[in-house]
Amino acid sequence: MARYEEVADDLREQIHAGQYEVGGTLPRYEDLTATYGVGRGVISSAIAMLEREGLVRPVKRRGLVILDWTRERRRITRGLLVSRDPMRGYIFPAASRPDEPWEVHGRPAREYVPAPPRVAELLGVDQGLPVLRRRRVTSPAGEVPFQLVDTWISPEAVRDAPQVAEPSTGPGGYIDRLEESGHGPISWREYTRARISEREEYQLLEISPEMPVFEMALLGTSAKTNQVIDVTIRVIPSDRVEMTSELRRAKSAAWPTEPVPDA
Repeated sequence: MARYEEVADDLREQIHAGQYEVGGTLPRYEDLTATYGVGRGVISSAIAMLEREGLVRPVKRRGLVILDWTRERRRITRGLLVSRDPMRGYIFPAASRPDEPWEVHGRPAREYVPAPPRVAELLGVDQGLPVLRRRRVTSPAGEVPFQLVDTWISPEAVRDAPQVAEPSTGPGGYIDRLEESGHGPISWREYTRARISEREEYQLLEISPEMPVFEMALLGTSAKTNQVIDVTIRVIPSDRVEMTSELRRAKSAAWPTEPVPDA
């Protein structure tokens, strides 16, 4: 075992034993190097392991803060069904349970932002083109930020449905406004991948820069133009969730099995 792994193991055990409380901090780098008799590089590698595990997070002017490692991961079954509520509009497969209260952290924001590479690729626009972004950070009520949700709406869609750029998009939300403007019925496709978080993301989600995240991109396609007109990118820290799937047997996998005939 490498020396940095030994240091990480020892610090992890102390955190789990409660020697360092959630919300408190680890000793300074200088103190850790003296305690373990190693160089700063070894301590940095050990801390990086703990950051990836969601145990600690560097906070400016505070140090290495102990995160709530006792929180259970939320299990998400990503279904394929899009339903509708008369009051709320469309309901997509989500991390929340029916009637579970969620809250917004900070104020939802809307602004025109240069399209980053991923958004430009999915939305089919030039990289750097100013695109309307509606942003919110949400979580189950009383919990730390769970997900960052950015909805990017194409310039053509904003032109056709100007209310999507307003603070309130009205009953049914921005999707209803897009469909009413002639783009309905919208169809959807979702892409999921894992990646390292970006600076703005890990700051808003209050996680370590070392923490991987899940990125779920929901693409809405116009029935009028057959082009993607909105992209919603949901970013969830990997230590907060695990994906589950219910597997089904095809007819060829029915049991009991048929005996294989002799050759």
